[in-house]
Amino acid sequence: MGLPNRTKRSRLYDRAAAVLMGVLARLSGLIVIVIAAGLFWKSVPILKNQSLSALLFSSEWYPLRGQFGFLPFIMGSLWVTGTAMILAVPLCLLTAIYLAEYAPRGIREGMRPLIDLLAGIPSVVYGVWGVLVVVPWVKRAAGWFGYSTSGYCVLSAGIVLAVMIFPVIIHMTVEILRAVPQEIREASLSLGATQWQTIKKVVLRKAFGGVLAAIVLGLSRAFGETIAVLMVAGNAVRSPTGFLDAAYPLPALIANNYGEMMSIPLYDSAMMLACLILLGIVLVFNVLAKLVLMRIQKEIQ
Repeated sequence: MGLPNRTKRSRLYDRAAAVLMGVLARLSGLIVIVIAAGLFWKSVPILKNQSLSALLFSSEWYPLRGQFGFLPFIMGSLWVTGTAMILAVPLCLLTAIYLAEYAPRGIREGMRPLIDLLAGIPSVVYGVWGVLVVVPWVKRAAGWFGYSTSGYCVLSAGIVLAVMIFPVIIHMTVEILRAVPQEIREASLSLGATQWQTIKKVVLRKAFGGVLAAIVLGLSRAFGETIAVLMVAGNAVRSPTGFLDAAYPLPALIANNYGEMMSIPLYDSAMMLACLILLGIVLVFNVLAKLVLMRIQKEIQ
């Protein structure tokens, strides 16, 4: 009699645990919706005053006149983040491939804490490094090619941001590549493929979904970065047209101005709308990446 009762009790515990974990999983998914709803509710006053298209596609930013055009800040975010991804993705992928496929175990294990250390450095330290090292270097390098810039520009912000997202992409990509079964590599090598051919045609193909997820995670981190970018981007309220132009990304706008000049009508609502736009852009990129991944996986199958 004792054994059936114990089994029945265990099943009840299992069901209760499954229900509890399911509820917690759904609640964690609802957090994004709750945040978006709260930001939207706070943004309603400015949306009633001006159309969303006018706010998104206008370059007029004069809060004292009630003009809140977010286009320069959106373009600043896109330019800085795009520059960071262009610089970071190739270097991160090549580094991850070396660490996962070529490096001896000692080097791989020795690099792990260094990569983790990069992830743990406060963003303000990256910002100070950018001001002291990157900005003067960009200014000098531009001068070598006949261009004039203060150094506080898209390129400087992109370089700093690229270094900041290195550990995110590298760490995830190494783990994903190492998770590919060794038997797949051995089967490819036994058919006469070289190690690089095996990596390119077999390992990366098998791990593509995870690598894409790592890149998207780095992109999300880059879009939301604030302090370091604020310190080196130049913060000029105009849309950049080149890598040497100053930029004013959305996170920098929010960090610089939230809590200031809140006596100006609609200013608080404009800041909340800026947060909502930033959240929306990150969500759009994540959804697009997921759709592309699903399509690629379907084609592979």
